[in-house]
Amino acid sequence: MSEELKVPTMAELFAAGKEPEVLFWVGCAGSFDDRAKKITRAFVKILNNANVNFAVLGTEESCSGDPAKRAGNEFLFQMQAVTNIEVMNAYGVKSVVTACPHCFNTIKNEYPELGGNYQVMHHTQFINKLLEEGRITLEGGNFKGKRITFHDPCYLGRANNVYEAPRNLIKKLDAQLVEMKNCRKKGLCCGAGGAQMFKEPEKGDKDVNVERTEQALQTQPDIIAAACPFCNTMMTDGVKSKEKEDSLKVMDIAELIANAGDL
Repeated sequence: MSEELKVPTMAELFAAGKEPEVLFWVGCAGSFDDRAKKITRAFVKILNNANVNFAVLGTEESCSGDPAKRAGNEFLFQMQAVTNIEVMNAYGVKSVVTACPHCFNTIKNEYPELGGNYQVMHHTQFINKLLEEGRITLEGGNFKGKRITFHDPCYLGRANNVYEAPRNLIKKLDAQLVEMKNCRKKGLCCGAGGAQMFKEPEKGDKDVNVERTEQALQTQPDIIAAACPFCNTMMTDGVKSKEKEDSLKVMDIAELIANAGDL
């Protein structure tokens, strides 16, 4: 993106005696993975466009602890979580928004018992809220009439019952939402959950992400929409395995909104 993105840190605002409306929790993928960085930039573009007073922790942000907990290392999870909670509580954080369903689920459901009580939103919920409040507008745009299928992230859908926000945003693009046979409560995992992202799959007949990509291809989409950086990686790999990367895009909901043409 050519325009300058404004990304203030909590430390900067705190030093100036200011308090942001919301803390944007970037997450490991959004910070370090080259593909996921594009999702981060797209979401920041939306926040800037809506004049949202937000901040990030920057170098003070550590892993939420989700992979450690899912892999069975409760001790490491609690160390990571408590460190983050101490930092956020010191800044008086009240609201958190994140583009990663794993961070969303962990901070929302597992931080409270360790002393971290925040209002936590997934970025699809937050963008939906911005639209409802009239802080951003969407009319048609580049995706009008496109066939878009949405892959439900496990930790957004089945774990937290967030199904409508991402779908509302796709419909706002004047796109045609086409559902896979496994969607919503019957959604199929991309294959990366439970810290599986960081290991090779066990032997079997077919990788989970290939099975899920085949379900997506059955809807004959122009775009596979994702709402999780890990899902994005797995679905992209699945599309490549089918040699469809030239004709089919995998995009995060934030990228769809940021590139719709109105922003």
